[in-house]
Amino acid sequence: MKDICGLPCPAAHPDPASGFAIGIGIMVLIFCGIGIAAFYFVGGKAENFFVAGRSLPLYVVVLTLASQSIDSNALLGNADLSYKFHFFDGAVLPIGLGLSLILNGIFFAHHINNELVLTLPDVYAKRYGMATEIVVSLCTCVSFTCLLAGNLVGMGAIVGYVFGISDVGAVFISGFICLAYVASGGLFSVAYTDVVQSAVGMIGCLAVAGWLIGNADKEAPPPSIGFPNAANASAVSGMYMYPDAATAALYDGVPCTTNTENMCYNQQLHCPDGGTTCTADNGAYPFGDQRIFDDQMTNPYALTPFPNALFWDWATIFILGFGNLAALDFQARCMAARSPTDARIGCILGGCLTFIIGIPFSYLGAITRYYYGPDSIYAEFEADTCSPLLDLPTCAMWKPDPKAFIKMLTTVPPAFLGGWGLLGIVAASMSTSDGAILALGTVFSHNIMRHVAPFSEEKLLMFARISTVPFALIAMLVASFYQSAHPAGATGYLLIVAFDIVLAGCIVPLFACFYVKNPSPTAGLLSVVGGTAMRVILEFSLPKDGFLLLPFGKDEFLDYGVPASPDFPSFFDENPSTYWDKSSCTQKRFKDYTGVDSLASPIFSLLVFVVVHLWDKKRDAPLIGGRYMVPYDKKVGDETAVAGKA
Repeated sequence: MKDICGLPCPAAHPDPASGFAIGIGIMVLIFCGIGIAAFYFVGGKAENFFVAGRSLPLYVVVLTLASQSIDSNALLGNADLSYKFHFFDGAVLPIGLGLSLILNGIFFAHHINNELVLTLPDVYAKRYGMATEIVVSLCTCVSFTCLLAGNLVGMGAIVGYVFGISDVGAVFISGFICLAYVASGGLFSVAYTDVVQSAVGMIGCLAVAGWLIGNADKEAPPPSIGFPNAANASAVSGMYMYPDAATAALYDGVPCTTNTENMCYNQQLHCPDGGTTCTADNGAYPFGDQRIFDDQMTNPYALTPFPNALFWDWATIFILGFGNLAALDFQARCMAARSPTDARIGCILGGCLTFIIGIPFSYLGAITRYYYGPDSIYAEFEADTCSPLLDLPTCAMWKPDPKAFIKMLTTVPPAFLGGWGLLGIVAASMSTSDGAILALGTVFSHNIMRHVAPFSEEKLLMFARISTVPFALIAMLVASFYQSAHPAGATGYLLIVAFDIVLAGCIVPLFACFYVKNPSPTAGLLSVVGGTAMRVILEFSLPKDGFLLLPFGKDEFLDYGVPASPDFPSFFDENPSTYWDKSSCTQKRFKDYTGVDSLASPIFSLLVFVVVHLWDKKRDAPLIGGRYMVPYDKKVGDETAVAGKA
């Protein structure tokens, strides 16, 4: 980077103080102790293990729902995406998650509580039969394995950094910690550790976010101050030319040496000791950055000169807002509420809490860019990249630090607040991870294994506890691959994948369970299978380059090119004849239709359901028959399923 572009190498970052590891370690042990102690509340009863005896009071329902929603994706993934890209690229995560809880409170929570079931697939069984129950169970298990993996990525990133161990090792440690107390006490463990985790975590997250928003040196990177003439330490003006008079006046610019009509970096002022120590940067923000661009969600060119993932951001809100309605952990807490009213109010208040806690973290992305962005001393660039819009013949592509936000919390705010913020993210990750582990074990044992070999309630508990282990291990393996440095986006990426899976086929028949009179079992099954199959087909048939950007027509949507010019950028104070030829940078247009498949699949699922349902009603006979298509009510404690209309 220094040899090719003349830019300084990234500065070394100080290691975190040992107090961060000690504080987080102690609190994690306390969380585990509370969870394991809940073993004594289960009493060998499946209903206690799975839905906490349907006894959770409103305040616990609110906090445990908010804890499931406010996970490391809504916090760390949100801040990471806002740092790497911009405000709404991260904010769509808590917006989508909070919206899903509010929608659940409006449409489903009271119905789910009234069903008196153990799992969400039980609801499908009561309307559509065993075949649909099993298919939905498989879809939700794959979904929640991704959700668990995403949270282990977030928790592992923090644990690995503060303890100085590898991310892979930290992922496995995090997974086994959550597994230990979930297998002991089930939803009692999860719910009551959620209360403690949310009390500690939410307050800590709000506190550190409030401090950074109010006290950080800058709310976003300011206009670049520029850099000196490294070849002439005694020069009056530096190499960097300011883009306008206002920016030059901001930094007391002086007339340039070569292009005298322009204003340049004041080398004598900003390098008073002959260039040994200078106040300088990389010239990455000629006009400065902003905390938020108001038109980011309406204008594909709002982030010029950078592309704006406008369509993907809206798709993310839709995926999370509606896909999360099939979230096993959300619905388990609705089942566990004392009353339908508590379930409904708990969802709506939990959604509001998600907005209140999660959205402020999106503001921290711009602050992180100030301390760890392309104009910081820690900046790193890909040398073999060029960009005409950025006027850079080399070193055009900035490489964000995947641990930047975590590093900022250990250095910028007071140590106590920074540690509290890190603990809040760890607590949020644990609260969702434990819920995901419980949901996976519950659904696999209750809705899949019981059809293979029927067994009693006592054995159901044993199988549920055993089933948590392989799913936790699979999620750990997925998380160890999608570490925080993974180009796909790590935590936030896996969250969206998780609910994209169930959005495709599971949401339409879930609405029909409660809002269609006597829904057709065949329509339910084909809707799930058809929507899911369509999602898989579109995944591999639509053009996707991995950048999540539609091919809009202007130059902002061209990828970085390969350098072909050794000449200078036009903001250098050099002879204009030595400026690079921008046409030498050959670029390809971004072309990624990710999100189209996510929206098209549930629409296809809806069409399938409507057509088949109306066909069955017109014929007064099911399109597909057999005992697996007969709706039934699975009674808690029964060794076999009881067939018959719900």
